[in-house]
Amino acid sequence: MTRLPTVISLDVGGTLIEPWPSVGVVYADAAHAAGLPELDPEMLNRQFFAAWRTVRKLPGGFDYSRGAWADLVRRTFAEALPADLADVVFESIWHRFTRPEVWRVFPEVRDTLETLKSRGFRLTVLSNWDERLIPLLKELRLDTFFEDIVVSSAVGFHKPNPVVFQVAQKRWGIDSGKILHVGDSEAEDFLGPTEAGWQALLVDRSGTDSPDSIPDLGHILRLRG
Repeated sequence: MTRLPTVISLDVGGTLIEPWPSVGVVYADAAHAAGLPELDPEMLNRQFFAAWRTVRKLPGGFDYSRGAWADLVRRTFAEALPADLADVVFESIWHRFTRPEVWRVFPEVRDTLETLKSRGFRLTVLSNWDERLIPLLKELRLDTFFEDIVVSSAVGFHKPNPVVFQVAQKRWGIDSGKILHVGDSEAEDFLGPTEAGWQALLVDRSGTDSPDSIPDLGHILRLRG
């Protein structure tokens, strides 16, 4: 970092929390509850991430709408999901991901946020998500750490679109160089904010050694301007 920020902006998925035990387990449970035979969660995990990569490359990208999520669910199950059960399974999955028990807060997150607040940093959220995010953060007891939560679907643009960074910065009333954004996507959480004039860091839990990344959120406490 060139200098210590005033505002630390945080992504959510992959940065603060992750699906638990996995996307595949949640999808398999929802399908089985709807009457489908038991499906292999690992297979569903692979198919989910393959579908995720595909939809993000579609014209206009992924817009985090309910319809976009329904399409992603159908792509994930492929031929394993009968048409007459598609809506039932999707609705079940949609609501399951509003519940705190299907998410895990990364172990270092709460202590890190507490320490950052005690050091006087303004903490905010800037995340590509839908209307379920703010209630979910409340359920997970994470919302109280943040002075503002900017959800892409409410803005109408999604990272790395420059508009979402402009909207957030205007809401926070601070110069771009005094904002540090931290997230796990190179395009959305590093390239997007740096092009907006913000500082940025990647959380790379795979352990890649890079001057622009940290292995977990706790390492942000070691940074110096």
